[in-house]
Amino acid sequence: MTDSLRLAVIVASTRDGRFGPTVAHWFAGRAEQYGGLRVDLVDVAAHPLPLTMATSPDARTSAVLAEVTPRLAGADAFVVVTPEYNHSFPAGLKNLIDWHYTQWQAKPVGFVSYGGLAGGLRAVEHLRLVFAETHAVTVRETVSFHNAWDQFDEDGAPTGRPGADTAAKVLLDQLTWWAEALRSARTRHPYKA
Repeated sequence: MTDSLRLAVIVASTRDGRFGPTVAHWFAGRAEQYGGLRVDLVDVAAHPLPLTMATSPDARTSAVLAEVTPRLAGADAFVVVTPEYNHSFPAGLKNLIDWHYTQWQAKPVGFVSYGGLAGGLRAVEHLRLVFAETHAVTVRETVSFHNAWDQFDEDGAPTGRPGADTAAKVLLDQLTWWAEALRSARTRHPYKA
């Protein structure tokens, strides 16, 4: 890689007592160790946006957008760390996606999911459809934690570490390939939706 890629790791859950930060910090650490990546942890809970989009946002919404929009725009790739709520993904994440459009275009998106028996995989399947509409490219490989609360130790590390680390590397291999290819393409020929 010529320049470091900018990777935004998005913590999707906004619920009280959420487990998402544990999973996201673990993955961000893996991404930092991978090399060639500048990791930015974007927490949806820290950037609450209103459910309705006004033609001219109020001061609070403008302040939130001023904080989060440049971070998304500056990313070369994204990894969404998401739980599964009622066979889908959190509403706060959908709201963040909907408030932005060009920031996702022609960039790769990977997924780290967690949950009960399904490990958040149904949320990932729904997100693939949503991101297709934003002209993003989702990568095939995912990292999934089934019964996630039992899969991490008190220090926030996966107890089945070799398998999780291997899955993270495979995801990062695919994501960085697409990020390099799409960054090069956007540089040569700006993407138009």
